[in-house]
Amino acid sequence: MPERVFVTGYGLISCIGNNVEENFDSLMRCRPGTGKLRHIDTILRDELLVGEVPATLEELSALAGVGTDVCYSRNALLGIIAAKEACLHAHLDTKRPLRTGLISATTVGGMDRSELYYNDFLTNDSRNGCISSYDCADSTEKIANLLGISDFVTTISTACSSAANAILMGARMIRAGRLDRVLAGGCESLTKFHLLGFNALKILDPLPCRPFDRTRNGINLGEGAAYLVLESEKSLEFSGNAPLCELAGWGNSCEAYHQTASAPDGTGAYLAMQKALAMSGLQPGDIGYINAHGTGTDNNDLSEGRAIERLFGDRVPPVSSTKPFTGHTTSAAGSTEAILSILCLRHGVIWPNLNFSEPMEELDITPVRELMTGVSPNAVMSNSFGFGGNDTSLIFKK
Repeated sequence: MPERVFVTGYGLISCIGNNVEENFDSLMRCRPGTGKLRHIDTILRDELLVGEVPATLEELSALAGVGTDVCYSRNALLGIIAAKEACLHAHLDTKRPLRTGLISATTVGGMDRSELYYNDFLTNDSRNGCISSYDCADSTEKIANLLGISDFVTTISTACSSAANAILMGARMIRAGRLDRVLAGGCESLTKFHLLGFNALKILDPLPCRPFDRTRNGINLGEGAAYLVLESEKSLEFSGNAPLCELAGWGNSCEAYHQTASAPDGTGAYLAMQKALAMSGLQPGDIGYINAHGTGTDNNDLSEGRAIERLFGDRVPPVSSTKPFTGHTTSAAGSTEAILSILCLRHGVIWPNLNFSEPMEELDITPVRELMTGVSPNAVMSNSFGFGGNDTSLIFKK
């Protein structure tokens, strides 16, 4: 019989908090963290609204508890902070006789350090150490080394579904008996490369993003990191941890409709959600909340909305996107929003879809407008859809 997969710890840093507790407090206060850029010097500085973690590189180093003798990218520091919190929460001790893996997701990697190097590489050799931090795997290796994880270490990069796929892969390895527990999630930092790339796609909104709104006009990019500790039943016997919830189902599809756009009819999103439901053994009516990918772009919200209506029919559960709070943390979005979804299970709340005012003409879905408390969802779905149509859905249940 396949191993069941349980969540026993999590860690999170974003523009609305340096840990899970601070993020939860901001959400309960309906306080978003988006604002003007402070830590990146770019010609777009005054034009963009972003979810930037309000800390310098030096301040992040202090939060991460690392020295300055090694070149740590902003990305790696965010990852270390969230990974340490998750491991502390789950009492993860790598000395126990358990096979432990780290699966970390990122796409931008250490680009923030590399950008500085290229400005003056012919005349300034003091930045040479930054080149080694460029690779996406650098942040993963730094996290693994600091935490003492060596049984299995790898990096996932599938754009905005990266962290969800890291969780999915960790769950599959536990279910297959390859690992007993996994630290899975992702990290992503804002960089000029990041900002200018999305700006070239013309999908950045200078105003607060409005997912599923008729007037939606694009993304507010964000940064952060989030990790979950996944454990098998065997691991629980050793750790003595009480599960926070069960990862009951997961599904991935790759429609390959377009390099950046999702299929307008929502085929990929529908297949991912359908697979997750089938694995969980649940029915559509058992899902009490959907944390939608909900980027605020014309394409995503229409595609995802159509997929949700196709799967759930006229009984769509409460739906919202939490990206107006945190910004779109791209490769870290899947694990960030997985944690926010688990908080709904544990605290009996459902997060509002901030900034929503006008329903889309093409959909019957009206996202949650106000914070809902005193509810008791038994299972929640978290969607993460990436470039190239790489779509992933995760289902967590009590």
